[in-house]
Amino acid sequence: MNSPTDWPEPIVRVQTLSDLPVIPDRYVKPPDQRPTVPISSTSSFSSSKLNIPLIDFADFLNGDTIRRESTLQKIYEACTEWGFFQVINHGISPQLLDRAREVWYGFFHQPMEVKQAYANSPKTYEGYGSRLGIQKGATLDWGDYYYLHYLPCSLKDPNKWPALPLDLRDVIDEYSEQVVKFCGLMMKVLSQNLGLDQDFLQNAFGGDDIGACLRVNFYPKCPQPELTLGLSSHSDPGGLTVLLTDHNVAGLQVRKDDQWITVKPAPHAFIVNIGDQIQVLSNAAYKSVEHRVIVNSDRERLSLAFFYNPKSDLLIGPAKELVRPQKPALYPAMTFDEYRLYIRTKGPKGKSQLSEFQNSPR
Repeated sequence: MNSPTDWPEPIVRVQTLSDLPVIPDRYVKPPDQRPTVPISSTSSFSSSKLNIPLIDFADFLNGDTIRRESTLQKIYEACTEWGFFQVINHGISPQLLDRAREVWYGFFHQPMEVKQAYANSPKTYEGYGSRLGIQKGATLDWGDYYYLHYLPCSLKDPNKWPALPLDLRDVIDEYSEQVVKFCGLMMKVLSQNLGLDQDFLQNAFGGDDIGACLRVNFYPKCPQPELTLGLSSHSDPGGLTVLLTDHNVAGLQVRKDDQWITVKPAPHAFIVNIGDQIQVLSNAAYKSVEHRVIVNSDRERLSLAFFYNPKSDLLIGPAKELVRPQKPALYPAMTFDEYRLYIRTKGPKGKSQLSEFQNSPR
């Protein structure tokens, strides 16, 4: 049996496979999991006119009472109906966002021996990786990634942060600091919209003692994008996710009413989505929604997923203020450490994780 520091098979970097004429069998998804059409960077984002809600946060930051209340309502509707929304004018400079993407493209285009120095293990996942889950023989996703801890400070290890490009550490430190501030503000909004004290969700997460980490996803060009996925369908196990992505390359798909909606990102927007921990705390008022990533044949794609999570050893359960006789607690309380062990062991599996724990005895 493999130890927690071992992968079950030798790791192959997807970036080394992108020039092959066909993809290896390990990456071919079952027919019911494949994209419905081949994807290229020039193809339309979606045959549907649907897109996730777009919210101008300047109306909340700088607006009068009426505009602020309107923004709160839009966010509430997005969280309860979609579980996803885009935020423009969020207060973080476009120049910093562009630089954050650039330094990570710079890393993934370093020679392989430079990247391999940061190879990760399933014990913590921190570093340069190419698979999730430790099940031997699993069908793999078409993507590489880099995973980093930012908070708590005790987990932040500068030696795990790539030394090249030379300014990567400074840029990502500044980026992470700004995104943490944005998440803190968003937690107040989500709390208010539930009729709770504005600090409720933040306190439930541990106050200032929360977890924050960055997963940079790199999706190389794929010779057969119709057969695979960059990231399999899943809901995020954590609290709140803030995604920065390329606005001109199709990728993220969100499940809505049993169809997959390909998100068209706005320039310099954040894509925000609810994670399982906030669905639990809200007693399912807010929705943590399945999403996946498609790849394309003629352009690589990169995204920065910033995860804002509860302190790992705190019990998280439905807020007692939201539990009523007509809506009893839907989930047992458990720690985030207990909860995320599922995805770290099995990899992304749709909404099976939350469904498995719903109404189950501890």
